[in-house]
Amino acid sequence: MLTVRGVELRAAARLLLSDISFTVSPGDRIGLVGRNGAGKTTLMTVLAGRARPAAGSVLATGPVGFLAQDSRAADPEATVTDRILSARGLDRALSALRDAEAAMSASATSSVASSSVASVPASASAELDRAMRAYARAEAAFQAGGGYAAEAEAARVAAGLGLPDEALGRPVGTLSGGQRRRVELARILFAGHDGTLLLDEPTNHLDADSAAWLRDFLRDHQGGLVVISHDTRLLDAVVNRVFHLDPGRATIDVHNTGWGTYLAQRAADERRRARERANAERKAAALHAQADRMKARSATAVTARSMSRRADRMLAGLEPARRVEKTARIRLPEPEPCGRVPLGAISLTKSYGGRPVLDGVDLAVDRGSRLVVLGLNGAGKTTLLRVLAGEVAPDAGRVVRGHGLRLGYFAQEHDTLDPARTVLHHLATTAPHLTDGELRSVLGAFLFTGDDADKPVGVLSGGEKTRLALAGLVHSGANVLLLDEPTNNLDPASRGEVLAAVGSYPGAVVMVTHDEGAIDALRPDRVLLLPDADEDLWSEEYRELVALS
Repeated sequence: MLTVRGVELRAAARLLLSDISFTVSPGDRIGLVGRNGAGKTTLMTVLAGRARPAAGSVLATGPVGFLAQDSRAADPEATVTDRILSARGLDRALSALRDAEAAMSASATSSVASSSVASVPASASAELDRAMRAYARAEAAFQAGGGYAAEAEAARVAAGLGLPDEALGRPVGTLSGGQRRRVELARILFAGHDGTLLLDEPTNHLDADSAAWLRDFLRDHQGGLVVISHDTRLLDAVVNRVFHLDPGRATIDVHNTGWGTYLAQRAADERRRARERANAERKAAALHAQADRMKARSATAVTARSMSRRADRMLAGLEPARRVEKTARIRLPEPEPCGRVPLGAISLTKSYGGRPVLDGVDLAVDRGSRLVVLGLNGAGKTTLLRVLAGEVAPDAGRVVRGHGLRLGYFAQEHDTLDPARTVLHHLATTAPHLTDGELRSVLGAFLFTGDDADKPVGVLSGGEKTRLALAGLVHSGANVLLLDEPTNNLDPASRGEVLAAVGSYPGAVVMVTHDEGAIDALRPDRVLLLPDADEDLWSEEYRELVALS
């Protein structure tokens, strides 16, 4: 359970929320909604205890599990199974069990070797006895935490989220970004059914089957839940309360209804407010007009002033007009001239932890062509884009940079953003030829205004990082864009702007996406299927693979 009292949130000097109070009780499944930059991720971070509010307090009763947008495993050397089990402390118990098993085996081997020569030394017998006692203690601790049944439960959660069995024994650091996020989500879900879950965009990187499994899991969750998601299917299936963050009024509108009812109520409320304002403004205008006619005569001047005051009170009693939420004016660069094949690859091979990810990938990106890369999580889609972008080197093969190539790269993990730099400094680094005024003009078009330009990149939400990364491409002159999940974390309005920009971009695009709307905007002419590295002309038959990517 979470109790929020009088909380105030700020982003630098900008007020996000003021004097907010609410509770999250067991059974509450709250959808936290609002445009990018409204403060959703900031509020979630405060609820998780990762940041302090400017005022007020947050009291947590019971365990709290938090999935951040940019969640990364604490130890990349830990295996997937150990990372998931660590949610209940079972990783330590399992490690102690393995160590005790190894110690017993070593002691037993030593005893056998000694007995073949002479009697077993007392020291060897004592060492075996200590190892057996250590094993008994480790097994007791492991069983107290659920034991082998818990290990099987962890494997079921991992399978539900699309992590294959062969991945469970691998170090987390060898996984793709999408798989690592699934591991972190599995860890939080495995922690228990009675706590409060705080999930920031949990369906990012999930295929259709995994997203359906997650919806069922969250619908049955017995504890509290607060979720930020632009996946309307998740919101419609799971939430029973909706909190809408209104940055214009620095408050939260609480709707104790499901998602569908919330949408209908919100539309009805907007229509009601518009009618009330129109009626009041019409009546106030009539009163002011009548007062103007009467105020010139001394006999009716007092009545005229009274009518004017009545009209003013009528307008003052109206709810403040809701400001239309701004939408980023997203545009992509005007591509510089280039050769017929600006980018290519020959026999690219890349392995992680001894496991091949790319194996003999050949590719030719023609000028103005549009290629979509499809494959299951872990098939090497992100790795391919990173190799093409020059972020990592292939183990074998080579990237061919054609005449006039200007490359623009959008990384799904926002690896190209330095969290220590300010928003303005980042853009100045990517476009050093722009003046300060020109930089601020570009940032303003992407909804970074005023003090937002001085915010460290590290405190931005996922949607804000997406907008900043796209802003960095505007003046790059890129004629080939490598886009890795460019619609992740975006509110519907910003997503629409990104897709419109992609649709009108005249340069070449290589895109990784699981968003069918992005495929519609891209209008691909070719598809590359990983891990087999098969290239084909685009056909609608491939559409069903998009949601599985």
